[in-house]
Amino acid sequence: MSENKPGVMRGQQSNSGVSSVWSAGGLIAAVVALLLAVSFGVALPGSDSSLPANPNFGGGPAAAGAAVEPTGETTEVTVVATADMTYEPAVIDVPAGNELVVTLVNEDDKNGHDLVIGDVQSSRVQPGQSETINFGTQSYSQEGYCSVAGHRQMGMTLDVVVDGSEAGTGGHDSHAATQTIPDVDGAEIGEVYPAALEPLPESDGPVTHEVTFTVTEVPLEVAPGLWQTRWTFNGGSMGPVLRGRVGDTFEITLVNDGTIGHSIDFHAGALAPDEPMRTIAPGEELVYRYTATRSGIWMYHCSTAPMSTHISAGMHGAVIIEPDDLDPVDREYVVVQSEVYLANEAHSAEEAEELDADKIVAGNPDRVVFNGVANQYDQERFEARVGERVRFWVLDAGPNVPLAFHIVGGQFDTTWSEGTYLIRQGASWTGATDGGSQVLSLLPAEGGFVELEFPEAGNYAVVNHIMSEAERGAHGFVHVTE
Repeated sequence: MSENKPGVMRGQQSNSGVSSVWSAGGLIAAVVALLLAVSFGVALPGSDSSLPANPNFGGGPAAAGAAVEPTGETTEVTVVATADMTYEPAVIDVPAGNELVVTLVNEDDKNGHDLVIGDVQSSRVQPGQSETINFGTQSYSQEGYCSVAGHRQMGMTLDVVVDGSEAGTGGHDSHAATQTIPDVDGAEIGEVYPAALEPLPESDGPVTHEVTFTVTEVPLEVAPGLWQTRWTFNGGSMGPVLRGRVGDTFEITLVNDGTIGHSIDFHAGALAPDEPMRTIAPGEELVYRYTATRSGIWMYHCSTAPMSTHISAGMHGAVIIEPDDLDPVDREYVVVQSEVYLANEAHSAEEAEELDADKIVAGNPDRVVFNGVANQYDQERFEARVGERVRFWVLDAGPNVPLAFHIVGGQFDTTWSEGTYLIRQGASWTGATDGGSQVLSLLPAEGGFVELEFPEAGNYAVVNHIMSEAERGAHGFVHVTE
């Protein structure tokens, strides 16, 4: 690998006098890409999409381009990763047959970034650091991009223009955004997320809850036998469930032990987002303090862009703020629906990759899950006895798929959604006293609870009654005994 030539400045390349100057075009492209991601991010699963196919980060030969003889010369360029999710310069000119050597400098003070060109990928370069990478002999024009999930979709790309060659198709094979990773026959989940809730202890007044959330990036099972590298709060398949009453204060210390910037947004508090919801860089921490003034099951999530990617990667959870007049029940469970978008078919932690952000934009999840893992409550079932009152707190964390919460064979005599009772032990606002409900309908970020009693022993399926989503993994059972 050649050393950097002296005097190469920001956005400048050394190539026998050939240079490229950054213009506003790259910034415009990034903004357009972000607007497209926002516009299409709520597309319903199964809808037709003309979006481009996803990158397959699993190696393989470089795209076909016209072979050229190596010149023995090297083009050296400094590329700056910026806080605006762009590269400067946005175009690198290389004579056909030259080796391309890039020094990637990260001037984004919040996020780690990398650079992929063809089949060569840099490491994830942290804020304020740099790395020099030899991308090999260049035979054809292609796109370079940041492989951090969501960054390419926000416009973090550059063009490698090889003079005197035909354009290639890009450095990796592609697959359709509708591709779904198959199930693993006979597999079981190693660790099931505990859905049972303990009742709140009695208190004489408002309580302060002090909790630390540590961001980690770890491989976890997302379906029986399928793994993904997840971005987590405290290492779980979703974040911890917090619980309190109106008037309680929550003091959350967020510690970023990840490799990119992260943040947090609690819907349970009402406050200006500027400081507490700011993105912090790897190694930093912040304190987020709010007082709960209204009851509900409230979503929290990472609010760093693109939010759809961070939520889908596992950075979400629930805060339950009980209504003052909450009725006693025998058992309580929490069910949070979210979506999983797999980048590869990984059957072990070692094979796990991060999520496929193109699938998020297209609205095509591989799995729709309860509490972070598909079908885990088929394996370890919710428990109840005949005649017991059971409450399910339910939240749709999204980012894209709605939830029609239903228990097959059960009828809800109490439903509470977004701050109000729809019916309460059969009584409704119309005055009817024998009312019932079959489903609690929630859009992403909405929450509520249902209550019911089971009439006889058996196994009652818990599903998203958008049945295609139940078939993707939003499914479990209540095992009812005498």
